[in-house]
Amino acid sequence: MRKRVVITGIGAVTPIGNNVPEYFEGLRSGSNGITEVTKFDVSDSKCKVCAEVKNFDSSKLFDKLTRRKTDLYVQYAVCAAQEAVDDSGILGNIDENELGVYVGSGVGGINTLCEEDQKMMSGGARMVSAHFVPKMIINIAAGQIAIRFHAHGPAMNVSTACATGSTAIGEAFRAIRDGYLTAAICGGTEAAVNPLAIAGFVNCMALSQATDPNAASLPFDIRREGFVLGEGAAIMILEEYEHAVKRGANIYAEVCGYGATCDAHHVTAPDPSATQTIRAIAQAMDGVEYDPERTYVNAHGTGTKLNDKVETHAFKTYFGENASKLHISSTKSMTGHMLGAAGSAEAMACVLALNEDIVPPTINLIEPDPELDLDYTPNTAVHTPIDTAVSTSLGFGGHNTCLVLKKVQK
Repeated sequence: MRKRVVITGIGAVTPIGNNVPEYFEGLRSGSNGITEVTKFDVSDSKCKVCAEVKNFDSSKLFDKLTRRKTDLYVQYAVCAAQEAVDDSGILGNIDENELGVYVGSGVGGINTLCEEDQKMMSGGARMVSAHFVPKMIINIAAGQIAIRFHAHGPAMNVSTACATGSTAIGEAFRAIRDGYLTAAICGGTEAAVNPLAIAGFVNCMALSQATDPNAASLPFDIRREGFVLGEGAAIMILEEYEHAVKRGANIYAEVCGYGATCDAHHVTAPDPSATQTIRAIAQAMDGVEYDPERTYVNAHGTGTKLNDKVETHAFKTYFGENASKLHISSTKSMTGHMLGAAGSAEAMACVLALNEDIVPPTINLIEPDPELDLDYTPNTAVHTPIDTAVSTSLGFGGHNTCLVLKKVQK
């Protein structure tokens, strides 16, 4: 018999807040986390703005030596995981063999890779740190989290580019639903604001080259010209429903569906037909009853010409006449594109919608594209009853994922 799966803990490090209360307040108020790049000199770069995590301090969790051995993407993940674990109260209330970790990243320790490459180029192989490999590898966030919390179930990296965070949550959901685990620490993390990553995205024509932070990340706006690079981590505790109820856990929402498909079309561009995006939504929505007027959709909404058009087509095709009744927004307008952490941060925005009946806005949506004529919640959050939340994520390589969350029915 399939198990019910619920969310009992959440943690976040984002461009609009370094914990969940700050992140939720940023979403409510329509805070813009995009600023001029401060981490390096961008005078020679076509990209001038990004969505950096601000005033991040991991000293409470890592001593100075450990921080030197740990890439920033792992530090973000561990900090968000610590908040989620503390929030859930799961430790001491679960068999450690029944606790898994599904935490992914799109590019892993790219900062470490760049730093160690520079050392080798300037001083030779002997200058490369002995900690280079375990600091850089893409699975090490999951490994570090498992070590910290003694999680002896599967501990794995899930990487589906920009859909990573959603895929990690979805795969953890399936493991618990099908009885392989009782609980899982899951989500995504990324720290890729550096010269190499930005140069790569600029040269493949993906990044916005706007200089005004309020005219850079523009989902569904006719002025949109690319996404804005973001960073951070968002981690959730998923738990089998009966186990959560028995121990008196606070339940934020129920995970009711997950869909995953691949366009198998192009390495960066979505399939214009949206066939597999629609199929992922259909998989996730299978058997889910919903009232369109009480449904929030957190769109992938990158602010690229193709993505927003394809998603709008997918919503119209799957939801039909109900599409115009949905409450839709792209929180990337505030956080930028957090890459591997985007899907989990956006699933967390769905948690906010369900718990506080708030639809986060799409900020700076000033000139709507006439072709994109759904309700994208421009500029200001909307207070309205929300019972169902849908989050879509699309990644380079053609990855499509969809998560469906609902308020818990006892």
